[in-house]
Amino acid sequence: MVAATPDAVAAGVRVGMRRREAETLCPTAVTLVADRGAEAAAFELVAQTIEAVVPRMELAAPGLAYMPTAGAVRYYGTEEALVGKMVAAVEVVAPRGRFGLADGPFAARLAADNAVDGPLIVGDTALFLAGLDVSTLGIDELVDTFRWLGVGTLGDLASLPRAAIASRFGPVGLEAHRIASGEDRSVEPRRITDEIVAEDFFDPPLDDFERAAFAARALAGRLLAAVAPIGAKPHRVEVEAESALGEMRSRTWRSAHAFSEVELAERVRWQIRAWVESGGVPGGIVRIRLSPADLSDLGRQLRLDEDAASEDDARRALSRAQGLIGPDAVLQAMPQGGRDPGERIHWYRWGEQPGALLDPEAPWPGRLPEPSPTLVPPEPRRFEVEWEGGFPVRVRLGTRWEPVLGWAGPWRQTGRWWEGEPAADRYQIVTSAGAFLCEVRAGKCWLVGVYD
Repeated sequence: MVAATPDAVAAGVRVGMRRREAETLCPTAVTLVADRGAEAAAFELVAQTIEAVVPRMELAAPGLAYMPTAGAVRYYGTEEALVGKMVAAVEVVAPRGRFGLADGPFAARLAADNAVDGPLIVGDTALFLAGLDVSTLGIDELVDTFRWLGVGTLGDLASLPRAAIASRFGPVGLEAHRIASGEDRSVEPRRITDEIVAEDFFDPPLDDFERAAFAARALAGRLLAAVAPIGAKPHRVEVEAESALGEMRSRTWRSAHAFSEVELAERVRWQIRAWVESGGVPGGIVRIRLSPADLSDLGRQLRLDEDAASEDDARRALSRAQGLIGPDAVLQAMPQGGRDPGERIHWYRWGEQPGALLDPEAPWPGRLPEPSPTLVPPEPRRFEVEWEGGFPVRVRLGTRWEPVLGWAGPWRQTGRWWEGEPAADRYQIVTSAGAFLCEVRAGKCWLVGVYD
């Protein structure tokens, strides 16, 4: 669960809980699949409201925004006055928001998470962070090692010599020590002599979200290709769109790490969808412009067998293929749980986030033993099997009958009785021409898998 309504929370549902557990606690609730694009569109009104109070605002994700407060505090007088103004403005369009003010985005995010009874203004960031568990760093491999060493809080980590942490854990450990010490800060951009942008014009105007999304992906690739020769990647990117009526829209997106092509294209799609669905680009889009706000030359050490250039080429090729043959024709897969072989692979569009996955660690009563079939038809196919005394003896493959050399089963599978689906028996059948998984339901046999 990534979000829950107040009624569901009152029933015991918590963010991070497994879907099945949440539905047990609140069986009358309606479960929806998270849609980041729809969330970005819904958050657009909140973003516009924030910009009316503090013009310089950065989006990190739908529902999460950062803003520098130094200039705004001077304008409104005090931090309390600024936060009060912000809360009053946002609550008109989005009640129950959380607000935190601290030094650096990491501490500010944690302050907002802990702001239960109202905005939380942190006076001493280092002291605020010291009592928090090291798991708040979100780096699982480091957290496990820190716990093994007896480092349980950010204060424990900050008390260790920085040189020793850097020597033992490298750049990742050094960054973790800085964050634990309250020294989190935005990436320092390098000085750029020539303006680097990716821009495109459209005639006729783009009035369809899917067409605009493809154009955004191409622009994301062009922007990253433009900064690649100087060895840099953007941490903040400004997305700007011009409507056919001359109205301009712009928004800055921020990432804690350098944007990849897929991540940047994803955020541009979210933003364009938000503008299109909110009516922010009347008449369609005639121009889209991407410009980096922060560039960093801080990279990572590649493995000896890693070819980053080939990976980038592959991503660009897949993006071009998706633009030519459609978003639903280029898919990627991820394993998940399930009883049926077809359920245990989740397919989704390349470059997008997968939807809700079935828990692979769940028991799944009735699931077939390993190995799983190599080929699974999209829909079960009729399969002729000859039986004698309840045992399979021959199967029909095309125009010929093949004797059964071995078989296993049956495995009884209870159907979805609430949908009127009958129970079925499954058999593994081996012949000289191959091995098959078949299902017997209501007196008929169906092919549901082929083994390699």
